[in-house]
Amino acid sequence: MNEISQEAAEALANGADLAPQAGILAQYVKDLSFENPNAPASLQMQGQPKIEVNVNVNARSGGQDMYEVELKIDATARGQDDRIAFQVELLYAGLFRLAGAPQEAIEPFLIVEAPRILFPFARRVIADAVRDGGFPPLMLEPIDFGGLYLQQLDARQGEGEQPMGNA
Repeated sequence: MNEISQEAAEALANGADLAPQAGILAQYVKDLSFENPNAPASLQMQGQPKIEVNVNVNARSGGQDMYEVELKIDATARGQDDRIAFQVELLYAGLFRLAGAPQEAIEPFLIVEAPRILFPFARRVIADAVRDGGFPPLMLEPIDFGGLYLQQLDARQGEGEQPMGNA
């Protein structure tokens, strides 16, 4: 049987809800860059460009159950001649509050669930920036943040590292 703290027992007796709670307090663009270095020639390219997309997630504690999660997306489109058609870089972030969450649940939330919440908004910012740059909107495919997290855990365990206590 699990023991609970005196404080938790008193809170439960008074009808308090101790279930973990998560909420997004804000989301925002921290940095956005769009480059069209070969315009106007890049706007007249023929054929489908080769597009390379890189995504990174970073999370840090902001104190008092608050965490900032950053979703960094870089996309580069190259024409048939390997010249850059456009390059877009976005650092999109959200401020999350996690109350009452067990320590082992914090990292998966910050690395999987928080980016999943932020991604549709970041995707729209990227699509709009590319469209405003004179190209068809770049509609990024959904990202499996859970699968990426599991790969990261496997790599860490292969290197003998322990999962992060705080992201």
